[in-house]
Amino acid sequence: MSGGLYAMDKKGGEQSLDLTKVKPYGDTLNDGKTQISFTLPVPCNDEAIEAAKQLMRKMGFENPQVVFYKELTPGFSFFVCYGSCTHTVDYTTISVPKVESTVMSMEETDEYISKNIGRKVVVIGASTGTDAHTVGIDAIMNMKGYAGHFGLERYEMFDTLNMGSQVLNEEFIAKAIELKADVLLVSQTVTQKDVHIKNLTELVEMLEAEGLRHKVILICGGPRISHELAKELGYDAGFSMNSYADDVASYIAEEMNKRLHG
Repeated sequence: MSGGLYAMDKKGGEQSLDLTKVKPYGDTLNDGKTQISFTLPVPCNDEAIEAAKQLMRKMGFENPQVVFYKELTPGFSFFVCYGSCTHTVDYTTISVPKVESTVMSMEETDEYISKNIGRKVVVIGASTGTDAHTVGIDAIMNMKGYAGHFGLERYEMFDTLNMGSQVLNEEFIAKAIELKADVLLVSQTVTQKDVHIKNLTELVEMLEAEGLRHKVILICGGPRISHELAKELGYDAGFSMNSYADDVASYIAEEMNKRLHG
């Protein structure tokens, strides 16, 4: 079988896994069992439950079940549903753009910068626009870091400034000019109505207008940021969930070396 592997189901039986036809796994391999939740703008009643089931069928789920429902506010109903997904994906054809760098430890990164760049790298970071969340930028920048991964402030070869949240792009750029920043880090957590796209795009346009875009390494990150999206918006790299300071620091070091020495 093309792309075939073997996996054990929950009963201990061996089943064939075809990577060209991957679907959700629940109780047994290939059963397609899926949990999905959503809100409908309708009163919470029997008709709403039936509407949720019909939507599940239209989304490609067999045997849909509403296992929990609740009125959020008059005229709006929340549902948790189960169903068996009928669709599959060909996992063997999937190619995802990723940040290309060798992840190094803090000590290795410091040594790499000292040897190949010969000076400290100036990095400033912020949550821009109306975004008041600092968890992401703090995890990358702050000395204590996150989950055992020390932030850039602890690195010997980085000079850093964490500007915090709700920083206007104008202020961010002004500080970058003042400090002669090598790297700009932008964290975006708020994504309602794609406000993160607006903020990120505006920053690129303003840097280009100032003639600064090519002079800095521009990085963005957040739960709904991907490297592919970042590149599309004009950034050098994008970091999403499960990214740590090590990943960002290693990329910065190697990218600066590449720009300096070709």
